[in-house]
Amino acid sequence: MLLAYLMLASSMMLVGANVPVAKLLAEALPIPLIACLRCLLACMVLWPLMRLVERPRGMPARAVMGNLFWQAAFGTALYNAGLLAGLRFTSALEGGLVLATLPAVVALGSALWLRERLGARGWTAAALAGVGMAAINAVRAGGGGEGSPVGNALVFAGVIGEAVYVLLAKRNAGRIGVITAAFWMQAFSAGQLLPFAALSLPWLAPGAASPFNVALLVFHSLTASVLCLLLWYGGLRRASASVAGVFSAFLPATAAVLAVLVLGEAFTAGHGAGFVLMLGSILLATWPARSGREGRQGAGPAASFPGDRRRP
Repeated sequence: MLLAYLMLASSMMLVGANVPVAKLLAEALPIPLIACLRCLLACMVLWPLMRLVERPRGMPARAVMGNLFWQAAFGTALYNAGLLAGLRFTSALEGGLVLATLPAVVALGSALWLRERLGARGWTAAALAGVGMAAINAVRAGGGGEGSPVGNALVFAGVIGEAVYVLLAKRNAGRIGVITAAFWMQAFSAGQLLPFAALSLPWLAPGAASPFNVALLVFHSLTASVLCLLLWYGGLRRASASVAGVFSAFLPATAAVLAVLVLGEAFTAGHGAGFVLMLGSILLATWPARSGREGRQGAGPAASFPGDRRRP
């Protein structure tokens, strides 16, 4: 079980580490180009992995493929566009904290869209996430921090796209392999983003395709779209989904630490308050429910996996 917990924690830490990486990329390359190349690189790895591990027979059913198309549109295209565009304006520290609202947003979406009953813990988690967002944006009113309300709003738009992705994924649960689903979503996303990537080529600055930026892009693609997938679902084979969701707390923590240590961003008291509130929201939304009324209602999706197209 310790190995499973290590895999889950490593997966979330890699997702968090990709927030400052994405900020560096967004400042150097056109956003559509980053997103499209990321998808194409992931496809190059996922295709042979899918053939080796899951060995699918033929194409997935039409209904499954249609659902995967929309998962790709929301969970890859919109998520990456929101995250990368937002990180051009806000700090990696605040971007990581905004991403921590995902479990609460998914829980709210389950209640409002799927008409699932949401327990008191779920509503409290959503409230804490909202107050946490207000706290980190209040830093701006006090003249502290290096973020931006506009940037935070764009990152939150990406969170909404990811939440829609998670809710759509429920339709395909158990109908297609995880790696197969990930491959087709990356392929659909590459097709959706390709026209925008082509249009962005004239805006590519001289020297932007430096070895450093290429290395960042390869790391960003293969960790967020492939390695995190393998680690997360490898951990889920031994740990329950409800327990796994608690490890989402490693995402904002890792993003915050690397933003301060690597990018030199300032960590203020307002950020500390926002971090505590976001952590409380994650734990309430994902902690295994006790038996009884709350256990029957649930607190929301426990093991949603923020970051990129990894789940079925």
